[in-house]
Amino acid sequence: MSGRDAAAFNSSIQRQEFSGFRASDKLASPPPTNGESSKKKRPKQNIVYSQPADTGTGVDINTQIVYAVDHLKKNGNPVRLEDLAIITGTPLLTNQALFDRFRAHDRVIHDPNTDLYSYKHDFNARSKATLLTDIQRHTKRGGGIAVRTLRESWKDAPSAIEELEAEGEVLVTRTQKDQAMRMVFWNEIKPIEGTGGMPVEKEFRDLWHSLKVPPDADILRSLASEGLQATNSEKLIPKAGVNKKKGKKLAPRYRPVRLTNVHLKGDIDLSKDYAPSSSK
Repeated sequence: MSGRDAAAFNSSIQRQEFSGFRASDKLASPPPTNGESSKKKRPKQNIVYSQPADTGTGVDINTQIVYAVDHLKKNGNPVRLEDLAIITGTPLLTNQALFDRFRAHDRVIHDPNTDLYSYKHDFNARSKATLLTDIQRHTKRGGGIAVRTLRESWKDAPSAIEELEAEGEVLVTRTQKDQAMRMVFWNEIKPIEGTGGMPVEKEFRDLWHSLKVPPDADILRSLASEGLQATNSEKLIPKAGVNKKKGKKLAPRYRPVRLTNVHLKGDIDLSKDYAPSSSK
């Protein structure tokens, strides 16, 4: 074999080894199975960017006071200042400005004898008798009390209200959906025999609810047969001097005074006041 033929043979061997290496390299990595892609998928993160993250009490004094006072309200029992600072994560022990504003809060009560702090509720009832007193006092001032407000100050208030309702001491309004207690009022007319306040018998209640309101045409016909007529709804009289379109006040209109006693013209000056003056 000549030197030229030997060089051609060696170059062909090298090409075959190179092509075989590339083919084996491709077969070394198995093809993706089960429909998986060769690209790595990024893990999904369930983050709601429209809601701010809860970073605790923060560094603002107003936010820290809200956290501390809200804990007093939810706790319901007096607590030490040290425990309140640890639970809420607020620097009540180290920040003098925060402590002063916390002590001056209108909903914070400090007991100097025990050095405990508690929340000041609108009502401080702790028994059925004191609860009835608060309801009676509030009703006399012209309104009822929300049951939710009483429950915040005393957790057993709803059960006490139900007992007072069964005894006829209070009147309770309820929601139409689930009949939950909403407002409570003091019952001024007690259910006593002979004085009123007793529940109406079921027979009369059924008779009352069985009554049907007649149509408007029949009502008008009945009124006309008795010589009566339906009253019209009261119409609002617009205020004088106000322009409805532009909202501008108009100048007052002066109308001429009409004199009726014309037969006295020339003898008496009707523009003067002839009332006799009181003599001293």
